[in-house]
Amino acid sequence: MNSPLNTLGFPKAPADTRVIVAMSGGVDSSVVAALLKEQGYDVVGVTLQLYDHGVALARKGACCAGQDIYDARMVAERLDFPHYVLDYESKFSDAVMQEFADSYLKGETPIPCVRCNQRVKFRDLLEQARDLGGDCLATGHYVRRVETPKGAELHRGSDPTRDQSYFLFATTQGQLDYLRFPLGDMPKTETRALAARFGLEVANKPDSQDICFVPNGDYVSVVERLRPGAIDPGEIVHVDGRVMGQHQGIVQYTIGQRRGIGVNEKGTNNEPLYVVRIDAAAKRVIVGPKAALARDVVTLREMNWLGRDGEPTRDVAVTVKLRSMTEAAPARLSIGAGGAAEIVLDAPQFGISPGQAAVAYQGDRLIGGGWIAATAKLGQDIAAE
Repeated sequence: MNSPLNTLGFPKAPADTRVIVAMSGGVDSSVVAALLKEQGYDVVGVTLQLYDHGVALARKGACCAGQDIYDARMVAERLDFPHYVLDYESKFSDAVMQEFADSYLKGETPIPCVRCNQRVKFRDLLEQARDLGGDCLATGHYVRRVETPKGAELHRGSDPTRDQSYFLFATTQGQLDYLRFPLGDMPKTETRALAARFGLEVANKPDSQDICFVPNGDYVSVVERLRPGAIDPGEIVHVDGRVMGQHQGIVQYTIGQRRGIGVNEKGTNNEPLYVVRIDAAAKRVIVGPKAALARDVVTLREMNWLGRDGEPTRDVAVTVKLRSMTEAAPARLSIGAGGAAEIVLDAPQFGISPGQAAVAYQGDRLIGGGWIAATAKLGQDIAAE
């Protein structure tokens, strides 16, 4: 007779199920650890030291371990489970920070959090979790892992205001089989209430609003530190060819930007000007009216497909998120060879930026996504931005 499945989907008692919890020091992952411990699982907490906090904050004497690592350790001590801190600084620099700088210098707008999930947490940490004897790796992400007869699927979090599926589009099927997301069905208010019930000091800890290694939001200074002397001035040029002014580095601009361009921000018809394109090779920022931003064809690289064998991969009806904070738009998706894919939007969208991700859904199910490489309008040649 088969044993019934526990709440994490394993046919054995919670006490015989080892769960490695990725603990960032925030309230979400702390509550995951507390919930699983309360349910009787064999919990082991792991926190990654990803960068030198003293360097990131440019403060003498700043603790290189950081407050977050301390907070995670205190949660583990309070709840009485093992906790390890792993030094992943070199892995994080090689896999995330260096590409972050290079991406900006190419005129892109990168999302380092996706690369961190893809290359550090769900690759290196996941393997470490296996080495620690973990049956699974649990995280505090607000996404849902839905088990079906054909295998696990990745779905949006139940609370649309907290859904983090966009940032996990690069998760492979093999990784998804090993991962667990206990907060996927919860609103954030419930998470904080649980933290208070468990007596966790992080119950009222604010959520981080910044990229972890850019805690003050000044990503330009981070690029300057990682690539000294690589930020060059250049021209700000209107789409009609007029030189309108000078800029102090393309890293300060992103496609769709309206404020802080540095020139008269009204066009010839008193229309606002937007950043339409960034020509990294020529060190030029091209500006124009909003209409010049319209794109309805998006080409992708490094497409990650979470569809099943036999599911169509050409002209698939989907909705697509083109930035983390935008609504998903109706489109058709076609997957090519070598990680390439093309999206044709039902209606043009504005401000699509290379370096961001295009993430495809069918209903709440995430079926794949890739990095935006180029955009175009139907009937025009596709060219990298």
